[in-house]
Amino acid sequence: MSKEFTHIDKNKPTMVDVGDKAETKRTAIAQSIVQLPEEMKAHIAEGEIKTLKGPVFQTAIIAGIQGAKRTSELIPLCHNLPLSKVEIDIKLLENLRVEITCEARTFGKTGVEMEALTGASVAALTVYDMCKAFSHNIEIENTRLIKKTGGKSDFGQA
Repeated sequence: MSKEFTHIDKNKPTMVDVGDKAETKRTAIAQSIVQLPEEMKAHIAEGEIKTLKGPVFQTAIIAGIQGAKRTSELIPLCHNLPLSKVEIDIKLLENLRVEITCEARTFGKTGVEMEALTGASVAALTVYDMCKAFSHNIEIENTRLIKKTGGKSDFGQA
């Protein structure tokens, strides 16, 4: 069986018709890494970065959840999904690397990969926005899908 693009019909963009698909529990986990520059080390205390704008990681969690909820407004051909859960986890790792993980869940006819990827991405962008006053040498890297379940096939990566 050859693979085909799902969002193109007769050479024009189209939203995939999921009307005949069965509803199943769908989950997806995505991750983004933010590499902070050395000059940020002085602003980290108790696993958080405190700025005049507020606590960076706590704000990024809220932004990531909001981003996941608004995915269909940002990605033109995504379905608007009733998300049952969005969870953002942020860990400060060695060498000033920030690991952002977003898990999205729904019970529906299409997956939540884009919601998880958007949540992780928006959280990473929020870290950048809140820290850019200290340095523009911040890198957002390696945004990727870690796992998805439900639907036609599952996916998982180490």
